[in-house]
Amino acid sequence: MNVGSRIPLWIIALLAAICLCILAWTTFGFVVPFKHETGQTVLDAYFAGYDELTVGRMQRLLGENETAGILLRAMYAGPELVFPALLTALLLLVLMRLRPSGSYFARPLSPAVIRLVYALPIIYGLADYGENISSLIAFGDSDWADKAAQLLPWMTRLKFASLAICLIVIVRFAIVRAMHREEGEQ
Repeated sequence: MNVGSRIPLWIIALLAAICLCILAWTTFGFVVPFKHETGQTVLDAYFAGYDELTVGRMQRLLGENETAGILLRAMYAGPELVFPALLTALLLLVLMRLRPSGSYFARPLSPAVIRLVYALPIIYGLADYGENISSLIAFGDSDWADKAAQLLPWMTRLKFASLAICLIVIVRFAIVRAMHREEGEQ
C-alpha cells in the first residue's frame, strides 16, 4: 500500500471545504468591507502584484482611516492566522495522495525533484505568513515599517508564484495519474 492511498479522500474534501469557508470569511468579512470603507482593495487581493509605491499609498490610507486599519488588523488576527496553514496542509495532502512519481520527458523523476515538489506547499505557507507579518509591520507604527514595506511585494510574489507552481504540478500529476489509470483499463 502506498502512502498516498492511506489518505482518505473525505479528509481532503473536508479540508478543502474549510479552506473555502475561511476564504469566504476573509472576502465577505474583511476584503469587501475594506473596499466599501476605503474604495481600495486590500493588498493581499492584488494577484498581479504591487510595488513599494502602492504600499506607501496604503500606509497613508490606513493612517487616515482608523476603521480600515482595524479591519486589516482583524483580518490578520482572524482568518489570515489559520488560512495559510490550512491551505498548506491541503496542498501537501493532495500531493501525497497523487504520489508524485513517473517520468518527465521519458526520464524518471529524481528523488531531489520529488522532495522539491513536496516543498512547494511549505514554501507557499511560509511566504504567506511572511507576507502577513510584513503587512502588519509595514502598516503599523514600527521602526521597521520601511523595511517591511520593501519586503512586502517580494513576499507576495513568492506566495503567488509558489502557489501557482504547486497548482500546476498538482494538475500535471493528476493528468499523469488519470492517463496511467486509463492505460491499465485497456
